[in-house]
Amino acid sequence: MKPFEPNLSTLAVARDILLTPFGLDEGKLLKTLGSMFTHKVDYADLYFQFTKNEGWSLEEGIVKTGSFSIDQGVGVRAVSGDKTAFSYSDEISEAALMDAASATRTIARAGAGKIKVAGAMNQVGGRSLYLPHDPLVSLDATAKVKLLERIEKMARAKDPRVVQVMASLAGEYDVVLVVRSDGVLAADIRPLVRVSLTAIVEQNGRREMGSSGGGGRYDYGYFSDTLLEEYATEAVKSALVNLDARPAPAGPMTVVLGPGWPGILLHEAIGHGLEGDFNRKGSSTFSGRIGERVAAKGVTVVDDGTLADRRGSLNIDDEGNPTQCTTLIEDGILKGYIQDTMNARLMKMPVTGNARRESFAHLPMPRMTNTYMLGGDKDPGEILASVKNGLYAVNFGGGQVDITNGKFVFSASEAYMIENGKITYPVKGATLIGNGPEVLNRVSMIGNDMKLDPGVGVCGKEGQSVPVGVGQPTLRIDGVTVGGTA
Repeated sequence: MKPFEPNLSTLAVARDILLTPFGLDEGKLLKTLGSMFTHKVDYADLYFQFTKNEGWSLEEGIVKTGSFSIDQGVGVRAVSGDKTAFSYSDEISEAALMDAASATRTIARAGAGKIKVAGAMNQVGGRSLYLPHDPLVSLDATAKVKLLERIEKMARAKDPRVVQVMASLAGEYDVVLVVRSDGVLAADIRPLVRVSLTAIVEQNGRREMGSSGGGGRYDYGYFSDTLLEEYATEAVKSALVNLDARPAPAGPMTVVLGPGWPGILLHEAIGHGLEGDFNRKGSSTFSGRIGERVAAKGVTVVDDGTLADRRGSLNIDDEGNPTQCTTLIEDGILKGYIQDTMNARLMKMPVTGNARRESFAHLPMPRMTNTYMLGGDKDPGEILASVKNGLYAVNFGGGQVDITNGKFVFSASEAYMIENGKITYPVKGATLIGNGPEVLNRVSMIGNDMKLDPGVGVCGKEGQSVPVGVGQPTLRIDGVTVGGTA
């Protein structure tokens, strides 16, 4: 990895796709930005994007659906104080740019503009965390269909009780170019692939399902037979476990969270509350608490957009800033927030490279990348052995959180009872109910097995979805309210 070196080939590709075919050059881009600065704004940017997406789905042994789309356009933004004006166009041309720029004048403020647009562009590089592949061309259509057929056969071969298998393959090739009024010119080429698998099993009239999958910023060559076999094993195992599951008991109890994907609870219950916009507005339970203890000793949480090939990683964020590894909580003490440029400026805090947007048609806002808790010093077996009576939650389905008070509800898709330090029987219908900051303070043991999720996370905020990563080690949390069905 070579941090902060301009990737000129990436920039050249972005120019060839997003500027040259439409007769645009740096002079015309500066002219567009300059037109906004006649109206006294603090900052402006142009966000060009070209995206190709595809999806393939298999059900009942047949690939029944396939989709392909191309989208391109430009978003134009002007910022004045805490006000933002934004316009976008799916036509890329000088006329469309000037029209979009004129639409941002609604936030112009009176008085002499002290800030001027840059006189020239400065090419700024990000990181080199993934190869600039176009994953859609890494396999032909026949090979994509065969991949899905292969993973279906693997799943069916695992157990005769498998009655249905659904599999999907998705790929994206995303080229972005950011042009800023301070003269920054930055580009990124972002590949993204994912395989998802669901297995349904039946026994004595009872049906249960299990899911698995993964991916990252690779091409389709990432999905080796070994990896597909792992996905098949995991999905079928999860479904079979639920066939034998008893109704979950309810009440306060010790909960052990498994490593990896259960970090989604951390993402929802803690991560969103640490995003800069919520804290600037005072609506987060963490507002104004930097330097205070917000978690048990030993709890360290980071947001890291610099992990190679990870689903949540970016070479640059959607404002052209290089991504970073930001420590949010260190040994239980709140250290910082996740920031984009506007919120960082208004809060007089550093930019953390966390501006993200779903597409050129959306405004950027502070968002997580890969958010995880660092490992501790306890053996996972020791953690389980320490619990007399409790719940071991290995996998989660959905969840939701209210960031104003940190309250969350999460449903466990795979969970077991722990009795006298041993895992005894699986349970279903268990939900974890609590308050994010309270739960962080009840962490009593932290495993040495920190693991990241397999690459399936999607985060929603204010109607925008972006790919993310989560992770954590095995955790023991005391006194968690469990909602059950027993």
